[in-house]
Amino acid sequence: MSVPVPEAKIFPCKQSKELAQKIADAFGSPLGNVITSTYSDGEFQPSFEESVRGSRVFIIGSTFPNSDHLMEMLLMLDAAKRASARHITAVLPYFGWARQDRKDKPRVPIAAKLVAKMLETAGATRIITMDLHADQIQGFFEKPVDHLFASTIFLPYLRELNLPNLTIASPDMGGSKRAYAYSKAMESDVVICYKQRAKANVISHMELIGDVQGKNVVLVDDMVDTAGTLTKAADLMMERGAISVRAICTHPILSGNAYERLEKSKLEELIVTDSIPLRQESDRIHVLSCANLFADVMTRVNENKSIASKFLM
Repeated sequence: MSVPVPEAKIFPCKQSKELAQKIADAFGSPLGNVITSTYSDGEFQPSFEESVRGSRVFIIGSTFPNSDHLMEMLLMLDAAKRASARHITAVLPYFGWARQDRKDKPRVPIAAKLVAKMLETAGATRIITMDLHADQIQGFFEKPVDHLFASTIFLPYLRELNLPNLTIASPDMGGSKRAYAYSKAMESDVVICYKQRAKANVISHMELIGDVQGKNVVLVDDMVDTAGTLTKAADLMMERGAISVRAICTHPILSGNAYERLEKSKLEELIVTDSIPLRQESDRIHVLSCANLFADVMTRVNENKSIASKFLM
């Protein structure tokens, strides 16, 4: 006897409402009705304006700073739990606070672990996210985690470009695994940038490991924050004889002077997803939507089908 599929309802956090609408359209379900009341001191309270009892609830929201975005996700998870939802899935296109995934010096927090525990305590029974800063963050959860790869979006676009003498590059040693996966899929060479930081977001020194002479280079990374690493790497590669340099970065944080750096750099194009909404438009930035990827996975999760194909690079 087949088990009936629970009704699925999709609710957006404010910061990801546009993406949530695209996901809901692709999923084939309207966005649920949720309103947020705000007190004069900044405290806010989300409220589901429809029953979720016995339903599978998907709550969509990227948790990039400020901390209100994470807090809104936690409050909505708690509200769904207390409203007797049957399954509560936190859909985080961008999992924020993930760069603090280990103690790299004494007396610092492991924020990624803390956030994982808060999501579970708030009521999440499943997590769906994309391109975590470090794969091992999945192990911080006791609940199932579906870790999707944006390469399923980027690789078809790369193949359409049909760049001759393509070389995939990693902007740092930590991203070498991702770069090798892309190079294997594209059957191309790989180069690695070695960088040393004076402090967070400040690069003191960068060297290139590999040859880019006469190559069309594509840098790959999970996120772009201040764009300091990317633009420095692009300029270095052009100095070393590259024909062109593009960058693929899943999550466009683009804080501080990132937009100015992009405009002044030798990067031909920055290709990102809409996991985080852009603060401003730029001719240098090309956005590929991740809505269909998430909608497909959410449909498979709701119908208890395999999503193994979405884990492949």
